[in-house]
Amino acid sequence: MTDDVMAEINTGLQQHISGDRAGAREKFAALWERIGEDGDPLHRCALAHYMADVCDDPADELAWDLRALAAADLLTDERAQEYHATLAVRGCYPSLRLNLAEDYRKLGDHESAKTHWELGQGTLGALGDDPYGLGIIEAYRALATRLDIESDSPDFRARR
Repeated sequence: MTDDVMAEINTGLQQHISGDRAGAREKFAALWERIGEDGDPLHRCALAHYMADVCDDPADELAWDLRALAAADLLTDERAQEYHATLAVRGCYPSLRLNLAEDYRKLGDHESAKTHWELGQGTLGALGDDPYGLGIIEAYRALATRLDIESDSPDFRARR
């Protein structure tokens, strides 16, 4: 089954990756108007997650990342797997928590940043030993340095 909204989200993501942040932001904003606050949690989670990446204002980025987290909390594995058989909701949380920690750091709220970083540590077991998972682990490591955090997480230590 083709998911037209996810296809449009991916088109916006490709715009962003190719350097057209403004175009991606316009595409994502139009899609958000269509799906809205009460739309499919898969669509809201993906769209808000990518919209945050094209925001210039850290407060706007935080607002979108919070929307993504709220949508993930409503998303089921069954719905995620309708889109792609290998998706599991728990696999969303390492990136979502990392982004929130970084947003709070940018805004100067280091306590909230550390809280989300620590919450994210508990989700690292959902990551695979593939380039994506290893990239997320490396991003946690880099953020830990910026936040002056030492981690005792087995998942974090095992992947050093």
